[in-house]
Parts: sequence; C-alpha cells; structure tokens
Amino acid sequence: MKQSFVSDPKSHGLTLLEAALWTEKYRPKALDEIVDQEEIVSRLKEFVKRGAMPHCLFAGPPGTGKTTAALCLAHDLFGERFQDVFLELNASDERGIDVVRTTVKEFARMASLSQVPFKILVLDEADNMTNDAQAALRRTMEKYTETCRFVLCCNYSGRIIEPIQSRCALFRFTPLPESKIVEHLHHIAKQEGLKVTESGLKSVVEVAEGDLRKGINTLQAAASMSKGITEEAVYQVVGRAKPTDVHEMLTHAMKGDFIKAREELRQLRSSGFLFQRSRGSALSKQSGRSTIDSFKVETKRSS
Repeated sequence: MKQSFVSDPKSHGLTLLEAALWTEKYRPKALDEIVDQEEIVSRLKEFVKRGAMPHCLFAGPPGTGKTTAALCLAHDLFGERFQDVFLELNASDERGIDVVRTTVKEFARMASLSQVPFKILVLDEADNMTNDAQAALRRTMEKYTETCRFVLCCNYSGRIIEPIQSRCALFRFTPLPESKIVEHLHHIAKQEGLKVTESGLKSVVEVAEGDLRKGINTLQAAASMSKGITEEAVYQVVGRAKPTDVHEMLTHAMKGDFIKAREELRQLRSSGFLFQRSRGSALSKQSGRSTIDSFKVETKRSS
C-alpha cells in the first residue's frame, strides 16, 4: 500500500508500516475510544480505577476488539510508556511449551518498574496453544501472579483448558452491530478523503459480517483502486459476486429457465468470483432465501 495515505506518520506515533495499515492507524488508544462493547469497557474501566485486575480471558469472533481492549487497558493503567511493562505474543505462531518456559516466563517473573505493581502479558489466539503449553502456562500464571497479569484472547473459550478458565475473569465480545461499523467507516472515509456511496458502504458492512477489522481492510483495499467506494469496487476487490447477480441467477433457476441460469453462473465464475461455503456464504444464502420467498409468493398469486 502506498504511503500517500498518511500525511505525517510520526504525528500519530506510528511506524511507517503501521501508518500504511488503516487498522493500526485508526486503532483506539484508550478505552473511551473503543467501538461498541460498552459493558466490557465499563468493567475494564473499573480495573483502571482500582489500579488492580485479575487474569482475563477475552473470547469472541475475530475483529470485535479483543486485542485492542487489552492494549487500551494497558495504556489507561500505565500511561504513555505502557509498552515498557506490556508484552503481546501471538500464540498461534508461538504456541509451544518452549515459548511458555522461556519468553513468557522471563517476562512474567521480572517485577514491574511502574507505579502499578504488575505487568500485562497478552496471548493472542490462545486457543491455538497446545494442551501441554496451556498446562505450563497455568503453572506460570500461578507462580507469578504478584508480578504479572495475563490476558488471553481467543475465538473459542471452550478450547482453553478448565484450570486456566477458572483463574480468569471471562469477557465475551460480540460481533459489532452494523450501525457502529458504518459510523466508524464513515469516520475513516472522511479522514482519508474518500467518496463513499451508500451502496458501497453497505457492501463493506455485508462483507465484514460484524468484523470491524475486516471492514477496515476491505475499505482500504477498495480505496487502493479508486477514491470512490462503490458496490462494484468492493465486491471486485474481495472477489465475490454481488448479491443482486446471485439473486437474478437463482430467480431464473426457480422459474425453470435453467439455461439462462447456467449462463449467468458461468459468467460469474469466468469473472473470477467465488461462492464461499464458510461464514462468507451468507450473502449467497440470503439471496437464495429471498428468491425462494419471492417465488412462493408468485406461485400463490398465479394459483
């Protein structure tokens, strides 16, 4: 991505690489800036107010603010120099027992030099850690409770062993509502000087499916093609067919015009569009349901 998106990266306290990524450039720095998750933010603010906190388990879908909440909590607790007493590790990359015995243990055992008597260690994607690594982590959490607090971020809390779950305060993050994503994307678009159509922004929100990080990345990818964010640009950059095109194809199929439907399907596939079978298939499923409902109505009327 070109660096032209940032007028002065240093003024934002970011490296050139971070400044080129909108997810980092517009990442909240304090708890008050977090999008949605009001109940969780309120609980974390109580930790800041008391200057004390337990080990925490942040669970929820991707892009809902788990890692950001941990960063903001550390910032509000320790101040601008929070990185001196804060460590973030991606457990999916460093998930073996050796990492727990070395990197994690070395950081946890050293006393904090700040006014707060403990440090914070964040393990992102902790549900990808092996059971042996989690068992070793549990022992480390017990041994160094006085000097370190652990924040484990995961998509599925059930993949965290019970002895760790019982030692953590659980926070469940939920997918962001469309209104909050739209509001945040509007803010970014304004800051970046983008012209966003209503259909274009709606397409970004549909692609994001409650994942704000995915929405921001999609917006930036579409902006790399044009400063005007349209529905066509969004679906082209993510390589997916527009719901209206899928709806039209299914409508012909439901009416028995299979030749026309096959031609449209071939045209979509030749254009390189994908029909995903995971969460991203929601658009195709929605188009299919609406087409079937419309077909039922038309059948009742004709009878």
